Amino acid sequence: MLSNHAGMGIHKRSLSSRILRSSYNNIIIFMILMLYKLVLFHYSLHIHNIDMNPLDYVITIGSLLLVSFWTFGLPRRGQSISLIILNILLTAILYSDLVYYRYFQDFITIPVLFQTGQVSSLGESIRSLLFFSDLFFFIDWILFIPYVIITFMKRRQTQYSMYSTSFATTSRVSGTIRGRAMKGVLTFVLGFVLTFGPIKFYSETWAKGLFEGNWWNMALYNVTGLIGFHGYDIYRYSKEYLGPEPTLPEEEITKVKEWFDQRNTNPTTTNQLFGKYKDSNVIVIQVEAFMNFMIGQSINGQEITPNFNKLMNESMYFSNYYHQTGQGRTSDADFSSHSALHPLPSGSVFVRYPDHKYDILPAILQEKGYATNAFHAYDSSFWNRYTMYKAMGYDRFYSKKDFTMDESLGWSLGDKSFFKQSLDDMQEIKQPFYSFLITLSSHHPYVIPKGKQELDVGEFTGNIFGDYLQSIHYVDSALGQFVEQMKDQGLWDNTILYVYGDHDNSIKEKEYYEQFLGRGLNDLDMRQIMNQVPLLVHLPDGSEAGTYPDVAGQLDMMPSILHLLGIDTTSYHIMGNNLFNGQERSVTLRTGDHTDSNVYYIPSADGVFDNGSCYDLRTRQMTKVGSCRAGFDQGKQELHISDQVIQYDLIRKFDQE
Repeated sequence: MLSNHAGMGIHKRSLSSRILRSSYNNIIIFMILMLYKLVLFHYSLHIHNIDMNPLDYVITIGSLLLVSFWTFGLPRRGQSISLIILNILLTAILYSDLVYYRYFQDFITIPVLFQTGQVSSLGESIRSLLFFSDLFFFIDWILFIPYVIITFMKRRQTQYSMYSTSFATTSRVSGTIRGRAMKGVLTFVLGFVLTFGPIKFYSETWAKGLFEGNWWNMALYNVTGLIGFHGYDIYRYSKEYLGPEPTLPEEEITKVKEWFDQRNTNPTTTNQLFGKYKDSNVIVIQVEAFMNFMIGQSINGQEITPNFNKLMNESMYFSNYYHQTGQGRTSDADFSSHSALHPLPSGSVFVRYPDHKYDILPAILQEKGYATNAFHAYDSSFWNRYTMYKAMGYDRFYSKKDFTMDESLGWSLGDKSFFKQSLDDMQEIKQPFYSFLITLSSHHPYVIPKGKQELDVGEFTGNIFGDYLQSIHYVDSALGQFVEQMKDQGLWDNTILYVYGDHDNSIKEKEYYEQFLGRGLNDLDMRQIMNQVPLLVHLPDGSEAGTYPDVAGQLDMMPSILHLLGIDTTSYHIMGNNLFNGQERSVTLRTGDHTDSNVYYIPSADGVFDNGSCYDLRTRQMTKVGSCRAGFDQGKQELHISDQVIQYDLIRKFDQE
């Protein structure tokens, strides 16, 4: 028989013990901690025009209940341990999303997980994206979770031998199990209502059609919250890959085919440039993170891109050229430039659909008798290039193993040595040839060895913006040497040189650009700075030199090069515009941005057209949003059709008809 003193010891519990023994208190603590982290996550994104309203908090709470309801079916200790594990998992997911967003301006999706080789290779880039203030996401790991573990360790083991296993005890246990199950069911129902009630309201009002025609993951996040976004991503992926092979209704296929037929039956303008450079060599250089804002600029009396500036005097320079990349970044720039199709809203075409058929530049030129080669001094498996480049029609892919690593810089071989070795290899290739070169030295985090730093970045010394300028100055020097080597090897006068940037530099802080440019910047300014990359086209005879201010984009490369070579494009399923026929052009970005030479549309994060901003490019001031309506609708249709072509392998189907 237990003494009164011992009995009092059993019934007198500390506050902490009572907290840990209560299933409701456990879930409340979990909810408070995770709600705090999700709100902190949201405001750490700094997304334009997205704020958390009361319904967003309701969705977040509901989502947390949906991922944790099952813990009510566990004994108290099991529930506590499960909630700790769930806390760790959710924290890891949201923090991974935050770091990924800082670089890619997007969230991790399941297709991205198949690109983990790319993420693990970021190395120094990832470390530069980690901030000291991020410790606030892990404050409970540091304080609360160790406290819980220690408390559990100190608790006495229950002495089951002190209790009888009578029918009454068994009944109480059964009742406890039923009670826990009932709590779990009620929690699930509550979570379901709190989550899907507001989402249904959104999807039937201002977010109508978002789940059918989404072009930006941020718009989904704005409706579903982070947990809901990943839940929908799992559903979307499962529907696409784990169920029966997805098919597109015949009426939808017919609409896509009619869209291309209509596009290809419209008369296209040919001019004196069509076929003028038939059988010329073509060298395309895709420069890493090469942005337009610093072209022609100087710092402390030094030109940042002196060699590019010099080339502009004898080349065609397109001053309003846009990158059109998505989550696939460099691989998207590669794909869109060569196929004249948009990248995917999620993941990389190179990784997800390398076996689908595309009307793509290297394969077309290969059929015309060109030798086709790609050069990139990095692992051939990166972005699945080894597989994709075979499908694209390259005769050979010169990857890291084919280069002598005599100039170690950044991720791999320095661009100066890369260019020289690539040109040496081209000397052995029969002409005419198509060569595609991808640089690396200006890759995030833009670390150039002290001995190779030749630019005085002044006030930007020691920060990432200064490092970026330094890396671009190095790449520009490499480009200058490349041109001189082309001349020495007799390639300059019979080669089309096409040089463009692949994407932005992932440096989003407006203060850097304002400080560098010496003026205040509005949303339009920043949008153009982050989306514009340089394009320079040098023709073999140096003709047509000048600055071309009309809007253009990466999808325009493929039809433009074919135009110069005299190859008709009307039989191909492409979306890009010909840069050389004088027709009006417009550009749609994967984010839903759309621009022509008159207006620029910035979409709102909620995906509602009327909530976006429309700018008059002549005054650079906001104008009536309706002025951007036609371009927005056109761009949205293009993105949708491009996605269908890629995902359902429609070009293969069209070719078989």
